[in-house]
Amino acid sequence: MTTASSSPPFQFPDLMASDSEPDDSYSPSPSQNPTPTPTGPNPAQLLHLSFNQDHGCFSAGTDLGFCIYNCDPFREIFRRDFGPRGAVGLVQMLFRCNILTIVGGGGPDPLYSPNKVMIWDDHQSRCIGELSFRSEVKGVRLRRDRIVVVLVQKIFVYNFADLKLLHQIETIANPKGLCEVSYLGPQAVLVCPGLQKGQIRVEHYGSKRTKFIMAHDSRLACFALSQDGRLLATASSKGTLIRVFNTLDGSLLQEVRRGADRAEIHSLSFSSNAQWLAVSSDKGTVHVFNLKVDSGSLGNEISRSPSTSPPNSSAISSLSFMKGVLPRYFSSEWSMAKFHLQEGLEYIVAFGHQKNTVVVLGMDGSFYLCEFDPVNGGEMTQLEYYNILKPEETF
Repeated sequence: MTTASSSPPFQFPDLMASDSEPDDSYSPSPSQNPTPTPTGPNPAQLLHLSFNQDHGCFSAGTDLGFCIYNCDPFREIFRRDFGPRGAVGLVQMLFRCNILTIVGGGGPDPLYSPNKVMIWDDHQSRCIGELSFRSEVKGVRLRRDRIVVVLVQKIFVYNFADLKLLHQIETIANPKGLCEVSYLGPQAVLVCPGLQKGQIRVEHYGSKRTKFIMAHDSRLACFALSQDGRLLATASSKGTLIRVFNTLDGSLLQEVRRGADRAEIHSLSFSSNAQWLAVSSDKGTVHVFNLKVDSGSLGNEISRSPSTSPPNSSAISSLSFMKGVLPRYFSSEWSMAKFHLQEGLEYIVAFGHQKNTVVVLGMDGSFYLCEFDPVNGGEMTQLEYYNILKPEETF
């Protein structure tokens, strides 16, 4: 296996013609595939960064191809450089197996059309199938049994084994390609924008139920699902408040405050046990919040008892006793830990596999591994730094 992973490779069956509509049909891979050339680090422009499903790896799309990295310990697993016409605008991993999806982009002459999702088998070092659309692909999400493709105003859900179209969803204009899907459990939970500003649509494929949540008054900027799909965190274009919902009944479980001034939220991420929530924004700060709801008990509507929460779990304003008199700002729940970065850059975050750690990836190529104090909070400690575009800048 190219990734040298202990996980078994995904056995992708022979791909047959799908039942999709003409504008989103499967067609065989071109007979001429680009030949990737494994090389050493090259100067490249980053076009896309994304974590895999369990946050143990991340992928980087560049103007030359794509690269895959392990988070802990940090190392490059492999890269595929396709040359000056090899730009990859989106790349998504399927856990640690040999199957990825790539979308062309990032210039006038990308590797593939930005209207196509190419299914790449790294065992064969070539594309084994594709999904074609009438408009640009804005996002792709993967489960072992599903491929979810996001367009500006439509989402398509396919069966991974044969690329059969299972579901189509209409959304409000979604230029960021916002969409998330759970990856634990036999049945998927999918969340995406609804048809109204600030509205979230939740698809429970196991129970065949659809739930709509009015999360914000302004447009959605970012959202995240817990691994089991029971918790949903949302942020609006204002970027001041983060809300956490129960996806089963749509109830608001918790509201936390990132700050007082407007910010663009770039990333939200739950820890594996859904005890913590990490947030990054264009303000150059990563926040970690303590969550008060145990996602495993949501079905019984049992919240985590106060005794199991850290003493300083979320900083509550000392003026909270005047909650009924002063503005809502003064009684807000604030983050318990922070990490400061360069303002104005785009960063995405996830929790590390080591306890109480956060991984931060920047569009400048930066990789940070940080540790937070779950009891006292405060400024996080930087444990590691690397730059995938400038390997010499490592300390």
